[in-house]
Amino acid sequence: MLNLKTHVSHLYKSGLVFVLLMVGVLLLPALSNTPAFADAPGITGTVSAGSLSETASASYTFSGTIGSTPTFTMPISGSDLTGAAAGWNLTITSTTLTSGSNTLPTTASQITGISATCTTAGTCSSNSVTSGVATPVAIPAATTAPAAVKFFNAAASSGSGVYTVTPTITVTIPGSAKTGTYTSTYTLAVASGP
Repeated sequence: MLNLKTHVSHLYKSGLVFVLLMVGVLLLPALSNTPAFADAPGITGTVSAGSLSETASASYTFSGTIGSTPTFTMPISGSDLTGAAAGWNLTITSTTLTSGSNTLPTTASQITGISATCTTAGTCSSNSVTSGVATPVAIPAATTAPAAVKFFNAAASSGSGVYTVTPTITVTIPGSAKTGTYTSTYTLAVASGP
């Protein structure tokens, strides 16, 4: 005869062991020291050279009386995004200041000071650059603009980024000048190297 009590007890014990085994299997990964898995993809990026350029406003003005020496500033954006850190320079020439048939001397304009500061601090090789060209610099003038002269340079390994270069220009109006509105065209250029 089958002992029902023993059979039920045996099933109960077997079931309990099975349940305990299953709980152990499920908890084992959580309790073990298995490492976490992470991806580590490699990233490759290409940085290409930009350009060397300068830009200036379309017009600047000055005002003075006969016999005076008015000044004005001429902010220019000088940009070296080449990545070469070769330095760069700015040149200038002009046509004669003319009002109708009247002219000012071809020696009337000169650069008497200059500054260069990084347009956005922290994005340039330095926050300011000192020009290697001493002032004053006479701005050449003639009916047809003559050969340009260098008025600013950033030495090699400096001047990388975008700078605002601001020359101060003095115009000498002689006592023999005639009244009028005088105009001239300045020609600016940028070149690599100091």
